[in-house]
Amino acid sequence: MNLMLYLAVVLIWGTTWIAIFLQQQAADTPVFVAIFWRFLLASGVMLVILKLLNRLRSLSGRDHLFCLAQGGCVFGFNFVCFYHAAALISTGLESVIFSMAVLYNAINSWVFFRQRPSVRLVPAALLGLGGMVALFWQDIQAAQSAPQLLWGVGLSALGTLGFSFGNMISMRHQRQQRDVLTTNSYAMLYGAVLMALMALMNGEGLAPAHNLQWLGAMSYLAIFGSVVGFGAYFTLAGRIGTSQAAYCTLLFPLVALTLSTLYEGYQWHSNAIVGLLMILAGNLVMFACWPASRKLRTA
Repeated sequence: MNLMLYLAVVLIWGTTWIAIFLQQQAADTPVFVAIFWRFLLASGVMLVILKLLNRLRSLSGRDHLFCLAQGGCVFGFNFVCFYHAAALISTGLESVIFSMAVLYNAINSWVFFRQRPSVRLVPAALLGLGGMVALFWQDIQAAQSAPQLLWGVGLSALGTLGFSFGNMISMRHQRQQRDVLTTNSYAMLYGAVLMALMALMNGEGLAPAHNLQWLGAMSYLAIFGSVVGFGAYFTLAGRIGTSQAAYCTLLFPLVALTLSTLYEGYQWHSNAIVGLLMILAGNLVMFACWPASRKLRTA
């Protein structure tokens, strides 16, 4: 089951980069508005399905406040950072920075929950991060130290930190035995509300783009990237721990590169092959950690 969830997250989130690109290419929609519609649709679908299946659980006022914070961290402001960073640096370099979620989660789990990382997590993370740097070394070398590079790196790092904080809130939900799908649904809804408020404060209308490509990409991001992807990810995080679950972020760019090789003629260099082998080796180490990490489910 863990392996299926892991692969689902990698494959789905690995393809959302293309969907985001297609959405931005289709229409010049403000970032707040694009994120608003994505998570409004995602939360609406989730809440209706859970209600029909009698799976929507009641939450306390305190739980809803944590869902609001989770929505801002994972389903709102972090994506604002990523969307703006994509205009400043390459998606490959952005993916390298996003892979720091592994380290962020390990550190934050230690800080907030006193969970010491597994000893084997360290070599797995180092192999993965080193592999990502090798994989995108051409992009890193091409990106000269210009102000826009620094802004792009900073925004990507900030968005990744927000993602990690959202992971900690999800861990809190699961430690309190709150239903993952219910908390995710409300968090997505609150994230959408926050984005709507930001858009209105900026004087932006909330109307979606009347473009089939934009609507199609947004629907894919909402249903697969958000409903299925985040549901699988936070379920996996509850089963094996946030530090281990975040390791799948190292594989997202590999999926994107595979699609780029097939459809955009991406050229593999020797350093990219070395990077791929290092990431696969890191995954083998990570899978070896899973039996011990299953204890986290009852922690």
